Amino acid sequence: MARRSKTYSGPVTDHFNGRHFFDPDGVPPKSVRHILRWQFGGERKRSVWPEWAPSPHADTPPERVDGSRARLSFVGHASWLIQTGGLNILVDPVWSERVSPFSFAGPKRHNDPGIAFDALPRIDAVLVSHGHYDHLDIRTLSKLTARFAPRVVTPLGNDLTMLEKDSKIRAEAFDWHDRVELSSEIAVTLVPTRHWSARGLFDRNTALWASFVLETPAGKIYIVCDSGYGTGKHFRRVAEAHGPIRLAILPIGAYEPRWFMQDQHMNPQDAVQALADCGAEMALAHHHGTFQLTDEAIDAPALALGEALDAAGVAREKFAVLKPGQVVEI
Repeated sequence: MARRSKTYSGPVTDHFNGRHFFDPDGVPPKSVRHILRWQFGGERKRSVWPEWAPSPHADTPPERVDGSRARLSFVGHASWLIQTGGLNILVDPVWSERVSPFSFAGPKRHNDPGIAFDALPRIDAVLVSHGHYDHLDIRTLSKLTARFAPRVVTPLGNDLTMLEKDSKIRAEAFDWHDRVELSSEIAVTLVPTRHWSARGLFDRNTALWASFVLETPAGKIYIVCDSGYGTGKHFRRVAEAHGPIRLAILPIGAYEPRWFMQDQHMNPQDAVQALADCGAEMALAHHHGTFQLTDEAIDAPALALGEALDAAGVAREKFAVLKPGQVVEI
């Protein structure tokens, strides 16, 4: 894969050294040698997913949700439609068949999006957490731009990735801790998360990654699209700086093998601890069941989450696992 022709340039900070972003409380991404060991090493045990695992649900959202309610529709993987305060907001929208730089190879969908693209209401804003292909999907962003021309809020450097492919995307790039007003009632703050970013082999961490705290009339929603757990410091800091949190959206999938994935992806046990750390009233699980990125079985994250909640003495209703097309209202 070719390196992007443009990369972010800005002042040195506590998480940018002038060329690359880094997490002061994290670790660098695994090396190519580690990738080859995982992919081709003799110890690999990759579960086989069913070719197609359709969801029995499909959502047709309303045009708007007003008042003090929030309606969250699970599109699949890490994609959500959040409707609240009269705004329609998409998170990491992916309607493409594959999450890959290629249309003919790479991780392929195992179920349809929970909302058909033509059933989407008018989209006002899009939040894109980082540059990995299962989160930043240029094809989908271009389709959204052509139909709705929404604002696209993303961490530093990812705007360059978008605009290089489609100059009409209304990309706005921000740093950690920046607060962006989306309307008089709704704002989003980009917060640090334990992850990394790349579009190819030679552009690692030249763009930033983030989680989001979304302020809504229904309360604050903490959206973690991709994260390792580490010591849990990031989650506790969100509780301290942004609490109380009404709802957390936390990843539970893409975690095996642990020796490779633990620094960048939480497993269900980590996610239960992250829920406790951030202090949210309840959580919704995502980042599982649509694209096979790692080695665990398609149903392993949901099963392991139930076991982890039981072991922690947390009611299973507090941390819900949805299928694409299911809806939660708060």
